[in-house]
Amino acid sequence: MSFSYGKRIKVTIFGQSHSPAIGVSIDGIPSGLEIDLDELKKFLQRRAPGRDAYSTTRTEKDEVEIISGFKENKNLSSKILTCGAPLTAIIRNTDARSSDYEKYADVPRPSHSDYAAFAKYGASHDIRGGGAFSGRMTAPLCIAGGIFLQLLKQKNIFIAAHIAQIGEVKDTDFDPVNVNKGDFALLEKTDFPVLDKTAGEKMLKAIEEAKTEGDSLGGIIECAAIGLPAGIGEPMFEGIENTLAQIIFAIPAVKGLEFGNGFAGSALKGSQNNDSFFIKDGKVKTRTNNHGGILGGISSGMPLLFRAAFKPTPSIAGEQDSVSLSTLTEVKLSITGRHDPCIVPRAVPCVEAATAIALYDALLGV
Repeated sequence: MSFSYGKRIKVTIFGQSHSPAIGVSIDGIPSGLEIDLDELKKFLQRRAPGRDAYSTTRTEKDEVEIISGFKENKNLSSKILTCGAPLTAIIRNTDARSSDYEKYADVPRPSHSDYAAFAKYGASHDIRGGGAFSGRMTAPLCIAGGIFLQLLKQKNIFIAAHIAQIGEVKDTDFDPVNVNKGDFALLEKTDFPVLDKTAGEKMLKAIEEAKTEGDSLGGIIECAAIGLPAGIGEPMFEGIENTLAQIIFAIPAVKGLEFGNGFAGSALKGSQNNDSFFIKDGKVKTRTNNHGGILGGISSGMPLLFRAAFKPTPSIAGEQDSVSLSTLTEVKLSITGRHDPCIVPRAVPCVEAATAIALYDALLGV
């Protein structure tokens, strides 16, 4: 089933962009674990639309309703305990404008899923807001990921991401060897997740310029996980890279992924790219971290580090070439409606969420 992920836990996402509700069901969470609903709500607000000038004007409260799989904590009303049953949560859609999408059923938007969905499902596929292909579906992904971020913290494993690049503007990279909770705390204090405030201001200006021109921008998100012990993961098909890639590519607009030194390492000699081992505080470490914390598909104990590339938002105001599916003729298309000029800022918590799901699933295999 393409809407399910995981081997030891099973995360299943359901709904469409303009359906009455979207949601997620998580099977396999151990019982007796505490979840802070206030913390989960705060995390979801980072992804929610309509909160700033660089996102879509669609406004959704994204209030989570957990309808099964929990026991109320009588002493702390904002916290619940898992009970061992599948945990299911929904978010009700309240600000959908389906009429904005009627023409795209016949005239597909360039670089959207419209034509591919038509080719697979025929005219019955849900075009409204992109249906099940919409970035809206990352909201339930973030419900699951927000929960697993909390459960990983309880194991002293921490995950954070930042905007590494938008357009041609670059942020400071995480230190691949020494990235730490101080870096993560810095990101928590800002509404625009960058390490270099000046770079962030330039990114915002670039987004505004693209929006004014009726265009869009893509970018890169860098993510790190610290505290992950060595020995997590499997070789071959269940390596950390494999399982992370599967869920990261579930985030709409992701078109590239690299771990550690990634593509840059392919231009180096082995003597330059290899990470030398040494002992620190009685533990095996590496002096550099070109491998991004993963060797042979298994965690090495160094910070896990990867970057995901996001394409520019395909919904742009300028006239584009398309076709009519009913007449098989070439036509011009002008896209209207509410769209993000750059989805990268709102995708940062999605990357963190996806990473948390994958790592928690891997940890249960130890």
